[in-house]
Amino acid sequence: MRIERVGGGVTAPQGFRAAGVHCGIKKNGKPDLSLVVSDAPSTQAAGLFTTNLAKAAPVVISQRYLAASGGAARAIVTNSGCANACTGPQGMADAEEMAALAARALGSPAEQVLVASTGVIGVNLRMDALRTGIPSAMAALSENGGSNAAQAIMTTDPFPKEASVEVFTDVGSFRVGGMAKGSGMIEPRMATMLGYLTTDAAVDQGLLHRALTDACRFTFNAITVDGEPSTNDCVLALANGMSGVVIDEGLYPALFEGFRQVAHELALGIVRGGEGATKLVAITVTGAASDADGWTAARAIANSPLVKTAVHGGDPNWGRLVAAAGRSGAKFVLDGARVQIGPLVLFENGRPFDERASDAAEYLKGSSLEITVDVGAGGGHSATVWTCDLTAEYVKINAEYRT
Repeated sequence: MRIERVGGGVTAPQGFRAAGVHCGIKKNGKPDLSLVVSDAPSTQAAGLFTTNLAKAAPVVISQRYLAASGGAARAIVTNSGCANACTGPQGMADAEEMAALAARALGSPAEQVLVASTGVIGVNLRMDALRTGIPSAMAALSENGGSNAAQAIMTTDPFPKEASVEVFTDVGSFRVGGMAKGSGMIEPRMATMLGYLTTDAAVDQGLLHRALTDACRFTFNAITVDGEPSTNDCVLALANGMSGVVIDEGLYPALFEGFRQVAHELALGIVRGGEGATKLVAITVTGAASDADGWTAARAIANSPLVKTAVHGGDPNWGRLVAAAGRSGAKFVLDGARVQIGPLVLFENGRPFDERASDAAEYLKGSSLEITVDVGAGGGHSATVWTCDLTAEYVKINAEYRT
């Protein structure tokens, strides 16, 4: 197996077209309606959705449609600028109408169109805009439309996020493409943003769901900006089979690795573009007593406001890292703990090395950082979570989000 990066994003695989247009939901005139379509009627689909119990209408409808269709879907229609969350029966009806409008243009059943929304919670969709916008997006569909679609799902994102690869196997090659949005309300709980993966491999629904779940565990579910799972989070995958490569158990590792590489690039893009972020930080926990403990400790450190502000200020305050790991709920043994910032060990076996603080502070001036904490439990388990620094700009963005 060999994997190479290619261009094209979500439309890199054969048989996918996309579009991104302005339909009038956003007042600033920026693109606010995205459409991704597979030209193969037999396209398989899988989805992972937010574990937040305050689920937005499009999440509920997409889950319902995946179940009703048995995992078949031709298209994903997404609006930005309005989350259609906490909008009651009207919100459900609006999400259903979004799917129906796209399905009518495609000539497909409504349950084969998945819907997603992102933006302000508690505001009803402007359906007049969508009634004209969805036909316009259909008319704009293109094999080169991935970048436009990626721009149209953005909210506070500073840049669009796209990735795509070609996977070469002994029986032929297939492609995996993707796009994602996310900048705030990012926390690793099942699918913390909007993310779409496409492939021209032929994959049955069970294997597709498995590959999506496995890939997300180490990518989208291993990032955090602010510890806030959204009401609208979802990751969706479409597989249309147009490459002629059929994924079975033998080729499953190739599909998984293709998904993982694309999702990894998208996930890191989300953290780099976190609201107000200036630094990407990889938090790795080692020596954990169990797999669950590794993830628990890594997430606790990555979500700590004290850790994130220290990183932003270039302060190598290893005590905050120890404190976050110790209160995480994971097994922690102080006498065996170890803290490393970049190449520098600042605390080990109960002894601080504060003479290295100035070198660590210099390291923290970088924009891509690595921090490792051994929790001292003597286990062989580890986990890595990517986070960003916490800045005054993050506070400003979220203090003024609605105003």
